[in-house]
Amino acid sequence: QAQLVESGGGSVRVGESLRLSCTASRDIGNYYLISWFRQRPGLEREGVAALYTAIDTTHYADSVGGRFSITRDDANHTLYLQMTSLKPSDSGMYYCAADDRAYGGSWYLEQIYNHWGQGTQVTVSS
Repeated sequence: QAQLVESGGGSVRVGESLRLSCTASRDIGNYYLISWFRQRPGLEREGVAALYTAIDTTHYADSVGGRFSITRDDANHTLYLQMTSLKPSDSGMYYCAADDRAYGGSWYLEQIYNHWGQGTQVTVSS
């Protein structure tokens, strides 16, 4: 059974919004850190936004700061990524990732995560 399942991707126009969902198989609070990554065409996968669940602290990549926000719905075991003012450069596959070991290290490092979802595609056209 997959631990993390993403949904909500789609095709939108420049300036529009999307909300991605990451539904976990257990309480969000069971993870030390849960984050969103993306892989844009021709580029390596990169961290977009993160939530340290115990202290409810978020971090964002500079490229999305002020436009993207993370929220959590503990009752439904779901993490959301609200994306606004979307640009063509935001197009890519978006992944949810989680660390339940408190591995340590910077949130944007892939190697600290031991759970990954299958991804959801976001396409922004002009």
